[in-house]
Amino acid sequence: MKFSMLLPAKYDERKWSLAKQIGVNHAITKAASDLSGLADPSHFESLRKISDQFNQKGFALEGLEGDQFDMQPIKLGLPDRDQTIEKYIQMLRNMGQLEIPLLCYNFMATIGWFRTRVDIPERGGAQVSGFYHEDVQNQLVSDELRVTEEQLWDNLFYFLEAVLPEAKASGVSMALHPDDPPISPLKGVGRILTSAAAFEKVWDRFPIESNKITFCQASFLTMGENIQQLAALWLEQKRISFLHIRDVEGDKYNFRETFHDNGPTDMVEMFRTYKKYGFDGPIRPDHAPAMYGETQGTFGGSTSVGYEITGKIFAIGYLKGIYESV
Repeated sequence: MKFSMLLPAKYDERKWSLAKQIGVNHAITKAASDLSGLADPSHFESLRKISDQFNQKGFALEGLEGDQFDMQPIKLGLPDRDQTIEKYIQMLRNMGQLEIPLLCYNFMATIGWFRTRVDIPERGGAQVSGFYHEDVQNQLVSDELRVTEEQLWDNLFYFLEAVLPEAKASGVSMALHPDDPPISPLKGVGRILTSAAAFEKVWDRFPIESNKITFCQASFLTMGENIQQLAALWLEQKRISFLHIRDVEGDKYNFRETFHDNGPTDMVEMFRTYKKYGFDGPIRPDHAPAMYGETQGTFGGSTSVGYEITGKIFAIGYLKGIYESV
């Protein structure tokens, strides 16, 4: 099991140094231009520079995560989606050349992972984010940004038909992340990856080794799934290539994040499952509370909330302890 953190693509002395000091040697990053200060990772030299910088600081760059450039043409099925898919394919080829084996992606159109509140008090006055459906149930995005579930399925299958063979040829695992929160519609936008059954539908259509899953424990938990049984099934089928570890209190309509040791999930039993089935890929702590001296600011998606460093340091220590105990 490779303990990793989502680290900025642009060198951040504090976060990168602290990650190394707590024994993290594997990095995941989002290499979008607005975060890296370089061209997007469909440009080989940009991705090479990012990879080299991580390597020089002692990290193996294990994967990219999130939308690395504007994916709306693909997700909404716009006229220029084929050009965007070609760009995506070039990124996969670049990753293969640079031996970056993982791409964590999602198919949430218009609205990515989403929270309605960011200042919910947790243990000792730490702050966490949460989602409360009543906060947004009367809000709608503009018509041109909406998509139905049926259209999304068509667009996802069109996309995967084009890119999964290229991912396989490049040695890249495309690890699909569930929708967060897993409700549909959200502000009038359809969402489809809201249940384990949806992932089975994707697998039934594309039973190919590059078609993998990002097992985000808390996302599947809010769906109401039995996450231990689900993890065991998919691990046995060798379909999970990335683990996101966090915990939440509540259900898909109303929930808040918690500390990794302060939620309903039996983390020890989950790690026993990962151990039993021999998971040896990257694992990272997902959203963590903002602790003393940190603030979460305004929710803007991506890494704007839940990505301060102190809560991640606590999470890594806690998860490493569990790992060694099992």
